[in-house]
Amino acid sequence: MGGDTSAGKAIVKPDCCNITFGASAGTDMLNDRSSTLSLLRTRRSGRPRDLIAPGPDAAQLREMLEIAIRVPDHGKLAPWRFVHVAKAQRPAFARLLHAAYRAGNPAPARLEVEAVDRFANQAPELVVALSSPVEGTKIPQWEQELSCGAACMNLMLAAHAMGFAAGWVTGWAAYSPEVLAAFARGRERIAGFIFIGTPAVPLEERPRPAFDFAVAEWSPPA
Repeated sequence: MGGDTSAGKAIVKPDCCNITFGASAGTDMLNDRSSTLSLLRTRRSGRPRDLIAPGPDAAQLREMLEIAIRVPDHGKLAPWRFVHVAKAQRPAFARLLHAAYRAGNPAPARLEVEAVDRFANQAPELVVALSSPVEGTKIPQWEQELSCGAACMNLMLAAHAMGFAAGWVTGWAAYSPEVLAAFARGRERIAGFIFIGTPAVPLEERPRPAFDFAVAEWSPPA
């Protein structure tokens, strides 16, 4: 159960977990580009199914990806890759997803088929993020995976800063061997599908952890 998400009101803690949520930003303030800090304080993903044209043009998308790779990267390993699925390739991507889904669900229901097709074709632009750990180095794989997550976040922020919205999702396709084989090299894993476009509906705020739940001052053990 969710609480009141209007500006300035505390959000009720759901019964399903132990997270304490705090006040939300107003929906008229989301992705506020008036300053760098304003954007960071009001950043909000867009639901991929709600993202429509216009999307970024080729030059804008390239700039977003150039920004994405400017992240902390211990050892300068670049343990991540991005693969752009162009609009012209969406039909082939849809066929891949349908085949992959049927590999585990030989007789999908109509709504399942429609959901797969909707996922494949939503939003003007799609970038597949891949975690590409480098073996034979002293840098732990965990740190390399963190760098990949940072690169994904930078891509999201770049999209928002340029006036678009982005949604980073995973779902069954991110863990499908058939989908992975179509994108990955070696030991790579799909970190997510990042959809980019213009919101067709106003963005809505979501519950955020309360500051005191997520942040603490360290004290030495007794």
